[in-house]
Amino acid sequence: MLRERLSSFADGPTRYPVLWRSVSAVLAGLLLFGSFPPRPWWFLAPLGIAVLTLTVRGTGRLRAGFGYGFLAGLAFFVPLLPWTGIYVGPLPWLALSAVCAVYIGLFGLVTRLVGALPGWPLWVASAWVTAEWVRSSFPFGGFPWGRLAFGQADGWFLALAAIGGAPLVSFAVALTGTGAAAVLLLVRSTLRTRSSAARRSANPRLGFATAAVALAIMPIAGLALGSALPDPDHGDRTITVAAIQGSVPRLGLDFNAQRRAVLDNHVRRTIELARAVEAGQAKRPDVVIWPENSSDIDPLRNTDAAALITQASAQIGAPILVGAVLVNSDRTTTNSVIVWNGAAGPGERHDKKIIQPFGEYLPMRSFFRLFSEYADRAGYFVPGHGDGVVRADGIDIGVATCYEVAFDRAFEDAMRAGAQLLTVPTNNATFGDSEMTYQQLAMSRIRAVEHGRALVVAATSGVSAIIGADGTVRQESPQFVPAALVADLPLRTSNTLATHVGPAPERVFVAMTVAAMAVVMVRKRSSRAAKKTDRLVQSADIPG
Repeated sequence: MLRERLSSFADGPTRYPVLWRSVSAVLAGLLLFGSFPPRPWWFLAPLGIAVLTLTVRGTGRLRAGFGYGFLAGLAFFVPLLPWTGIYVGPLPWLALSAVCAVYIGLFGLVTRLVGALPGWPLWVASAWVTAEWVRSSFPFGGFPWGRLAFGQADGWFLALAAIGGAPLVSFAVALTGTGAAAVLLLVRSTLRTRSSAARRSANPRLGFATAAVALAIMPIAGLALGSALPDPDHGDRTITVAAIQGSVPRLGLDFNAQRRAVLDNHVRRTIELARAVEAGQAKRPDVVIWPENSSDIDPLRNTDAAALITQASAQIGAPILVGAVLVNSDRTTTNSVIVWNGAAGPGERHDKKIIQPFGEYLPMRSFFRLFSEYADRAGYFVPGHGDGVVRADGIDIGVATCYEVAFDRAFEDAMRAGAQLLTVPTNNATFGDSEMTYQQLAMSRIRAVEHGRALVVAATSGVSAIIGADGTVRQESPQFVPAALVADLPLRTSNTLATHVGPAPERVFVAMTVAAMAVVMVRKRSSRAAKKTDRLVQSADIPG
């Protein structure tokens, strides 16, 4: 009786296939969204991939796979990215969500193409990573937000970042999901199979074993590797670092209309920390980190701004990494982090290399201004160059400014250049009281594990944080409250396997996807050729 009921339920979707698949596509997208911060429900991601795989996999038309994948993508990205439209209206938010959903649609198409190959959970999981790679690269330099890895900072898969970076974490989540889908399909097949001979021919034991391995191997590997992560307190030597969160007068796109007030806030909070140090209430830092846009008044051109920063650095007795907007001779600007060392003034600097389209600059400006009155509020920033490392009192610090941390390549040059400590200075005031800051914090936690380095997040309005090399958040500030986080952090020179191999894992997954698609294409061509030959033979046998 139970078997009959379960079998009847399994047959339900065949009665209204489009409706059932549409509903399950939306459910899959919502599950993926639910796995992202500030919610700690990381385990929803593999479940979402399982539901999505069951939805798009099949023998029907490829465009149906794309359509269901696109629908899942909308259900994922629309609730994930509303912060992109807080101050500019819903059009940019919905347009960006739709563009991102196209890549989930492509995943659905490829899944329908390769989903019948032997070992299909592996090929489908690699297809997910390939879709993430394409989305992180094209157009306009890509948009990596919403990669599966960035929802796993609290999960079992985190330690895998030290082996293969964010791509391996995404692959692990996807493979767990496709493995779960394979198990469910085998269960359904067993329930629906009436003939014992058919069950024997299907060899269910082998199928279940293969699916179970795909389901369990990555979570087990992640848990096993967790104990191998570096001790967050161990390093070549230890320094004291302070992160200053000065906060802003008001949120929104025009927060920098009070640029002097923002600079004053960060100077004031640094001087307050200096007084606490003099009173013996805090430890004197070896280096102080201010956030992105802490000085939107160019201190290389404005003597008042330079004097204020010099005063703060001299009083705290340490160099300050100042997030500043610098005006170039051609009136373009750079988003820079400058090492400012007391009376000695400015030293080395990092000019942001991966700048944000539609924010820091506007591609195809004359075209996009037709769609939004906010288009001309985009900046005229230009990308910088260099290896991403600044030196402050002999400390090599790798810098990824705000948006850069979403990209795998942001810290790669810095690590090759010998970064001993990582920092993400960021300004989240332009995104209001949204989930954006928590999503970005999770990315920083992934990067800390990926490269085996302590990492400091300094934000204008929050959340600022001190992150250990094992991804744990050791200190965290509230939003919209001036704060100074002070911590002893280890410096390291040894590198993780992920740092050594760089982008190689992602390239392997892309190559796997391309190879699987090529095999399917060759098979289809061979099948068509065989059918054509059969027809010719049959026609030749008919008497003339």
